Amino acid sequence: MKIINDQVGALIDASCCIEGASSGPLQGLSFVLKDIYDVQGFSTGFGNPTWKNTHPTATHTNSAATRLLDAGASLVGKSHCDELTYNLFGNNFHYGTPINSASPTRMTGGSSNGSAAALSAGLVDFSIGSDTGGSVRAPASFCGLFGIRPTHGRISLDHACALAPSFDTFGWFANSAQLLSIIGEVIFQEKSSPEVTVEKMNFVYLKPAFDVIDPQIAALLRSSFSRFGAFQEVSIGDESLTEWAEQFRVLQGTEVWKNLGPWVSQHWDGLSAPIRARFEIAEQLTTVQQSHAQKRWPEIRLIMDQLLQANTILVLPTVAGIAPKLDAPLQELEIYRKQCFSLLCISGLCGTPQISAPLCSFDGAPLGISMMGKRGSDLQLLQIASELFKQ
Repeated sequence: MKIINDQVGALIDASCCIEGASSGPLQGLSFVLKDIYDVQGFSTGFGNPTWKNTHPTATHTNSAATRLLDAGASLVGKSHCDELTYNLFGNNFHYGTPINSASPTRMTGGSSNGSAAALSAGLVDFSIGSDTGGSVRAPASFCGLFGIRPTHGRISLDHACALAPSFDTFGWFANSAQLLSIIGEVIFQEKSSPEVTVEKMNFVYLKPAFDVIDPQIAALLRSSFSRFGAFQEVSIGDESLTEWAEQFRVLQGTEVWKNLGPWVSQHWDGLSAPIRARFEIAEQLTTVQQSHAQKRWPEIRLIMDQLLQANTILVLPTVAGIAPKLDAPLQELEIYRKQCFSLLCISGLCGTPQISAPLCSFDGAPLGISMMGKRGSDLQLLQIASELFKQ
């Protein structure tokens, strides 16, 4: 089995290793598993040492991870994640910030920071993360990787730490769209349809998503993606992505507090200051805010359902720009976070699959583009990505 020489701070437990099956579509490949997923006989840390010390050793292994092992892939370590996965940038107060090998002066992104860092450094063939509010998509863009947030609920999150179950999804990274697709077939236990071709797809730009980011970045993404064709724009009428992001913040925060509040209330001192502040905000969300967000949620989903008809692929920026600098001021990070959530909230609110693909670079750092399909179109989306980004 491959032994990792982790020089980028990607792993929290290099001893968590399991040999894959002797045959299968992933035979001979290696992966790391985000430290929210249980592996029998090992502790699950959830990015926080107090959590790790107050929870027992796992007695079962997450079923999706088991499918990967049964398909021949070998687990070669557990990877770091942001604290309780409640962050976007990969800077964990307790364990440090893994190195983004694609742009070492910039953040890896989170909360799947270690999984992205391990793959970016070439330590493994692919890696496993999770995505609630962008935890696969943002690191994929920051590190120049392919990453997918699948249709919500399509992959079991059994034996895994939950942040906000209505939004939590399994997710994975690869260096090629082809491998990303093969992993999908293994996890979904389905084959892609040979009838799905790029020519049959209707690609459209989500105009408001390009409008909320820096015009220079937006123009670069459009011009880079134009090699695949000239595509029309669609809009969301008088709706505002900034307002959608606010509703996502309230819905997610409400569920985060309901889910983790009882434990957090007993372990405030075990949280870093930034994550503690985030939980305090979640605790203080009002019933008026919650009721309004619950009312808006199905309205937003209906708007997106109308845009995402059969064979329609929505093209949008993954995040608001390149990865922030490691020494970026907190105030600057908060502004950037809000910009990113205007984009990342869409898939979360609508439960739709989204793939981030490395498209170009800006100021020497990777920049990703995203493709989104209707709920349940995961394999179709993976196959289209494979065709577009052939290696």
